Amino acid sequence: MNRSIWAWARLLGGAGILAVLLWRLGTGAFVDGLRVIDAPALGLAFAIGVTTTVFSAWRWCLVARGLGLRLSMRSAIADYYKALFINAALPGGVLGDVDRAVQHGRDAGDVGKSVRAVVLERTAGQIVLVCVGVAVLLTVPSPVSSHLREHGQAVAVTAAAVAAVAVLLVVAVGRLRSGASRWARAARTAVAEVRAGLLARGNWPGVLLASTVVLAGHLATFVVAARAAGSDASLLRLTPLMLLALLSMALPVNIGGWGPREGVTAWAFGAAGLSATQGLTISVVYGLFAFVAALPGLVVIATRAASRARARAAARALPMVEIVEIAPVRPTVRPVRELVGSGA
Repeated sequence: MNRSIWAWARLLGGAGILAVLLWRLGTGAFVDGLRVIDAPALGLAFAIGVTTTVFSAWRWCLVARGLGLRLSMRSAIADYYKALFINAALPGGVLGDVDRAVQHGRDAGDVGKSVRAVVLERTAGQIVLVCVGVAVLLTVPSPVSSHLREHGQAVAVTAAAVAAVAVLLVVAVGRLRSGASRWARAARTAVAEVRAGLLARGNWPGVLLASTVVLAGHLATFVVAARAAGSDASLLRLTPLMLLALLSMALPVNIGGWGPREGVTAWAFGAAGLSATQGLTISVVYGLFAFVAALPGLVVIATRAASRARARAAARALPMVEIVEIAPVRPTVRPVRELVGSGA
């Protein structure tokens, strides 16, 4: 019951954000998002999407292998494309990741560890995004930096509270690991898998590199969307706004990724002295680019479905072989007298 309520809350939250944007800014930004896209921009965005998907799949391979799971690069790329398409086509934005985690877990023989590998892989990307986003938003002029200067005391108190909570969590996990309860065993497993999957000497450089390339690819896609929408703002001015949009996509209220990204982009562009309508158009173009970049996942789904259909058809076409039991042939033993008499 609680899961159903939460699922509906996520969908209604994303729909509510889009409804407010339509009410305040009208449908022009959404229509312009479709109108301004041309073939060169679409091709460039697709090529960037190929790069980010390959590096995301590589990051998944590193984490999964660090946890002792088998995962080939070819399978990882195909499964990642499938997950991206499901995430873009279905409400929620995470169903594709759930699917690839469960399917890989069934193939590898450990669904629980496979799910944790996907969680760690996605977490690594979010950590790099948050670190880069915080660094840029604190140093580059933006609406966020302006608000931080205006409310410096409140920000300092909030940062101190977050740091205190983080320290308490680290201490609590450290003490919990020494126990013998189920939670203690879970904490020990989580810490061990973080070390093996993310922090191992042979893993963390690759995970960091892959996450950085993926983040750069997302920012580049936003730049292509901004130029397609007619924005001539400098990269220095666009970067913090784009990072805000990417950070907002982690909010669990969206419809296939749509909702918070559009709301935050419209607000950020308006607060930065640019057009809120143009910010919304850029976000719409980015969303369409992301959907097109995920279309190879539909090919993966169709190809695998066709392969399963052919396998079932071949199985039904096999002739029924009647197994006839053949009685063993016993050798004929002639009496000893007959053998002697015959001179054998």
